[in-house]
Amino acid sequence: MGESRTALVTGSAGFIGYFICRRLLADGFTVIGIDSLSDYYDPELKRRRQAGLLQNAGFTAINEAIETPGLLADLFAQHQPDIVIHLAAQAGVRYSIDNPRTYLESNLVGTFELLEAARTHPPQHMLLASTSSAYGANTEMPYRETMKADHQMSFYAATKKATEAMAHSYAHLFELPVTMFRFFTVYGPWGRPDMALFKFTRAMLEGEPIDVYNHGDMMRDFTYVEDLVEAIRRLVDTAPERPQSPEDIAAGDSLSPVAPWRVVNIGNSQPVHLGEMIAAIEDALGIEAKRNLMPMQPGDVPATWADAQLLHSLTGYVPKTDIREGVQRFVEWYRDYYRV
Repeated sequence: MGESRTALVTGSAGFIGYFICRRLLADGFTVIGIDSLSDYYDPELKRRRQAGLLQNAGFTAINEAIETPGLLADLFAQHQPDIVIHLAAQAGVRYSIDNPRTYLESNLVGTFELLEAARTHPPQHMLLASTSSAYGANTEMPYRETMKADHQMSFYAATKKATEAMAHSYAHLFELPVTMFRFFTVYGPWGRPDMALFKFTRAMLEGEPIDVYNHGDMMRDFTYVEDLVEAIRRLVDTAPERPQSPEDIAAGDSLSPVAPWRVVNIGNSQPVHLGEMIAAIEDALGIEAKRNLMPMQPGDVPATWADAQLLHSLTGYVPKTDIREGVQRFVEWYRDYYRV
């Protein structure tokens, strides 16, 4: 299926990027990975992921920032990728309050550079990462792709929603097939140290209390990383096509009436209470958490819940890993990686 196709993956040394690259290489793709190895979190973790990928002869690493003018244009001209998976972004809701400019540069300027490069050398399919945070102030659950998403609550979410709109305009103007996927709280081995699971595990092993926001009254649609990768891998081969008329768009499909563009949720469709996630860590570690109950953080939302019916109708797949199983796998990796 993947024989001799070339994939360009931005953010390839990131948590999700690493797993995507591993999967594409296993499927026979040649993979060009771009990552700036930024110090938003421990770059050593990124270097270790990248070192693992470099053991495969089909992988090429380019350690540059995607917003570097002309960098992506040159890469597209040189490699003419068949598939593009765009994951590089400045992530995190909280960090966007203190450092908004990094989001502007990485998320908006970086995505612009990517779209401009694709305009000259169009790939068969471009898959761009968005976020469940794009749903913002919506309180109706579960979140469906066809809902309006106009009230983002953090600058991070605003930049991601903006990239959806930017990509739509390029899809419309230049017939670029684009799938935007909205992630729901991805977790698992090799995860990001700024995420709750990582922070809680570290604190509990060190005998420190954990900071529990909104007094623990939070629901998250936790999605295990390997499930996410399976969904993205299947979406690679389901490029959207511009509909002949709006009547051709199936009910529940987010396909644009004027462009080969759609947005797809990737989530477990089973929101988990924060307390249940903490209990799963306690069980996996054999340690009881000391909770430091805190108010809600600015820019955060109390709940996320994905409707994954569109993903299922397009690919026949929905994520299914149980939170306890996923947390157990993360804790095993953490103990092994940090030798604790």
